[in-house]
Amino acid sequence: MAQRMSTEKSIATILLSGGLDSMVSAALAREQGFRLHALTIDYGQRHVRELQSAKAIAERMGVERHVELPLDLRQFGGSALTDDIEVPKDGVGEDIPVTYVPARNLLFLALTTAFAESSGSTDLFIGVNALDYSGYPDCRPEFIASFAETARLGTKQGVEGQPFVIHAPLQHMTKAEIASECARLELDPAWSWSCYDPTDEGMACGRCDSCRLRRKGFAEAGVTDTAPYAADPD
Repeated sequence: MAQRMSTEKSIATILLSGGLDSMVSAALAREQGFRLHALTIDYGQRHVRELQSAKAIAERMGVERHVELPLDLRQFGGSALTDDIEVPKDGVGEDIPVTYVPARNLLFLALTTAFAESSGSTDLFIGVNALDYSGYPDCRPEFIASFAETARLGTKQGVEGQPFVIHAPLQHMTKAEIASECARLELDPAWSWSCYDPTDEGMACGRCDSCRLRRKGFAEAGVTDTAPYAADPD
């Protein structure tokens, strides 16, 4: 979606998972002059460690209001992140992987929109990426554009002529470009958490799709990833 610069210190509402992409998106919103509100969803994810990262990022970014919302998607299952399904460790394939959580970004953007409207915010930031990613359908530009129209039609602000702008500033970046932005914005990569299957010792596994994509991006960018890893990819 088109970028809209903040001229009156308006509020940007960030969908803050605690991952690298959401951290960089939050920093870009702050760089544009927005005040920050952030929503983090505790959806029963296997990698609950990212919730700690979201809290730390919110504190370091000066987020004015940070809501951690419980939404136990383990009740639905159907994903390696919310069910008793093994997280794949054999590399990024072409099919939608079992780490896909059914309709996750559809649910999360709806909740972020509700949070934003309660704050009088019309600018939403989400860290989706459609280049170096695992192939999730709810990360694609056409989904983001479609949801923006749904939000316009289904909210008081939208029908009163204040449509939401959904900023997806990383949408067309490679992971290497995202890693470079992380460095430019002077963010410590270790503040964020990407691994889907952390070890009992609290280290990133190094071999799940998310770890592989992240490590590849930092390596290609020539930027040091300060996050702790238990293993190197095969």
